[in-house]
Amino acid sequence: MKRTARPAAALGVVGILALALWPGCKTMSSGELKSSIEVVEYSSSWVSKYYQPWPPRLILVPQISFRVKNIGAKPLTYVNFNAVYNFKGDPENFGDAFLAAIRGKAVPPGGLSDPIVLKSNLGVDGKNLAGIRDNPQWKQAQVRLFAISKGSTPVLLGVFDVARDIDFKEPEEVGDRKDPAGD
Repeated sequence: MKRTARPAAALGVVGILALALWPGCKTMSSGELKSSIEVVEYSSSWVSKYYQPWPPRLILVPQISFRVKNIGAKPLTYVNFNAVYNFKGDPENFGDAFLAAIRGKAVPPGGLSDPIVLKSNLGVDGKNLAGIRDNPQWKQAQVRLFAISKGSTPVLLGVFDVARDIDFKEPEEVGDRKDPAGD
């Protein structure tokens, strides 16, 4: 009896080998991911999450912005970032943010990502800017920045201070309009 090769089985084996060897399908270990990412162009501020003029209420949350430089040998694809915010000296987190930032467009070795912005879900509540600035609960904050990719566990990229700059201006009060002619 003569045996014939099964084309479908052979094609399946070739397909599996191709996927295993194709660079875009490979996963990165946690160590590879950490050694491939450099955080650059970092900035931070407090921004408005909610503003209501009457009754007065303002919620400010920390926000960070940065870019990733790929200092590794492989392209960076499918990288998610998690920012965990806390006040210095306080082990309890007061907010976080998650973003699936690097998706379809890989960051090649030596390349820079687009800007990545992570805005906390929680922050500091007050009546107005002066009330928040004078609030003793509004202390120096910091953020722990993590990255995770397919095949890795979360890796700590660093702990960064959050500036106490506020990127919000209250609207000017609306008063009675007076006739410029003095009537």
